[in-house]
Amino acid sequence: MLIGTAGLLGGLASCQVRPLYSEAKGTRRLMASIAFSDATDRVGQVVRNRLIFLAAGGQGEPAHPEYIVNLNVSTSVSEVLPDQSTNTLSAGRVVVRGDYVLKKAKEGTVLRIAHRQSVALLDFPGQEYAKLRAIRDGENRAANELAELISADLAAVLTR
Repeated sequence: MLIGTAGLLGGLASCQVRPLYSEAKGTRRLMASIAFSDATDRVGQVVRNRLIFLAAGGQGEPAHPEYIVNLNVSTSVSEVLPDQSTNTLSAGRVVVRGDYVLKKAKEGTVLRIAHRQSVALLDFPGQEYAKLRAIRDGENRAANELAELISADLAAVLTR
């Protein structure tokens, strides 16, 4: 029993689990030194703005970044669940995809190339304007979630 307890404590002592945003690794400083490429459309701008906020804690992009993220965002809307009685679609989904490359600013060394995506489900109302607004809201939700995923991914890469 004593030997088993000692072995268990020894195994737990070697555990490498630590908080993602640990100050011991300087995660906040590293994240605040990232610059993001310009967006090409509205959804890309939502992702970019959220990433800047998450990386720098609301302070904006750095004047002299240590890292650069080239971000390419695309979006698609698909309609699902047809209503058999009216032959219209009542629900849909918005998929926001983000491909990004994390590089060191000075050397241009690639640290990570990745693809992430986020899905937002939505209902299509009967009015056309309300349908357009539902799509826009879905794009915003999916874009913000995508930024959260990318931010966590960047923090994990930079603290290795």
